Amino acid sequence: MKTQMNVAIDGPAGAGKSTVAKLLADKLKFIYIDTGAMYRALTWKAVKEDMDVNNQQDLNALLDKTDIQLINRSGNLRIILDEEDVTEKIRGSDVTNNVSYVAKHSLIRQKMVLKQQKLAEQGGTVMDGRDIGTAVLPYAELKVFLTATVDERAKRRHEEQLEKGLPSNFNQLRDEIAKRDKLDSERDIAPLKKAEDALEIDSTSMSIQEVVDHIYELVVERDGSVE
Repeated sequence: MKTQMNVAIDGPAGAGKSTVAKLLADKLKFIYIDTGAMYRALTWKAVKEDMDVNNQQDLNALLDKTDIQLINRSGNLRIILDEEDVTEKIRGSDVTNNVSYVAKHSLIRQKMVLKQQKLAEQGGTVMDGRDIGTAVLPYAELKVFLTATVDERAKRRHEEQLEKGLPSNFNQLRDEIAKRDKLDSERDIAPLKKAEDALEIDSTSMSIQEVVDHIYELVVERDGSVE
């Protein structure tokens, strides 16, 4: 029997959805489900096998023989693909620049959505992505659309990569994020779109913790069992 609410967090690339969702889930003692990582995992495998990311039938066949699991290890979400931990590997630019093409295919989305809905059946989850409130969990008790300016999102990604010791070009990142916004918003199947009943939060001038605290208060308001 479902006893806790589901929280859906949507928004464009680089808005901080995953970081906010992880911290929020931890604070609520909910389960965090990174839907974007599922698409990234499939994209990583497709790129690794030199597959055409625009070929839906080939990608669908690849997904059918691919095992993707989200596993919590000591408080850290790990992405396991065919028994291999690909958590860090799926964050590379080769995946980032191709994942929108993989995610636009209807057959791929249908199967991924079913997997994601299954994970949220019992409630008590925080799920982030681009179509959670509109397609995956349209009946989620709380929907948030998290956004920020393109420049701010590029700045955050730039700083994140530099902190990891990775090469980074701000202008290139800004162009890539703008391009991905266009791809995600214009795709025919489950485009990036704010759900009618979602609360929009512009995090441009907010810290990650301020965003987490704000959403936490919204959960408390709607779920009397959370303190």
